[in-house]
Amino acid sequence: MKALIFSDIHGDLRALERLLDIEADHYFAAGDMATWSRGIEAIGRVLERRAKAVHVLPGNHESERDISRMCEQFGLDAFHGRNLEIDGYQVAGLGYSTPTPFDTPGEYSEEEMARRLSAFQALDPLILICHCPPLGTTLDRIRAGAHAGSRAVREFLETKQPLYFFCGHIHEAEGTTEKIGQTTAINVGKRGFLLDFDKIREVSL
Repeated sequence: MKALIFSDIHGDLRALERLLDIEADHYFAAGDMATWSRGIEAIGRVLERRAKAVHVLPGNHESERDISRMCEQFGLDAFHGRNLEIDGYQVAGLGYSTPTPFDTPGEYSEEEMARRLSAFQALDPLILICHCPPLGTTLDRIRAGAHAGSRAVREFLETKQPLYFFCGHIHEAEGTTEKIGQTTAINVGKRGFLLDFDKIREVSL
């Protein structure tokens, strides 16, 4: 069983086509498929190729309503605030970011982000996918000394310690990996990350 996680396509249809060429059982789009929701129908038409295997989160550039409408139109799974079991693991997803300077449509306060993450507290073993990275890590580093992640996401990771955490949002941090306690945390960006559940099991034994 394999899951491909990616984010921050921002209308790059060629990059999205390349990702969907990768064979996986599940595809998780972790937000910002479009920019200010422009061209979201074109994104949906590409994602439709993998249909119900595609699970979509809103980033800060899309509202939950935008994503729900796209998913309904193209037969995709709107995954914001939800979880599903894959091969014995609980995979949960939460979109949006904490406030940005740009007043984008998909933003939560830190308090709201914490409240929504708390719904996943009892899930175990947990693999968490968010649009927003944890604050003060390599995953949210814009440049030296400048970070733009979420305090609530970091606190959840530090206390819950999911097995894996995947995010996007900060383009400059694409491809970075960091251990937060026992959690392997990855900013997937549009290059994506292919998670092999059989290999997780081998490591866990």
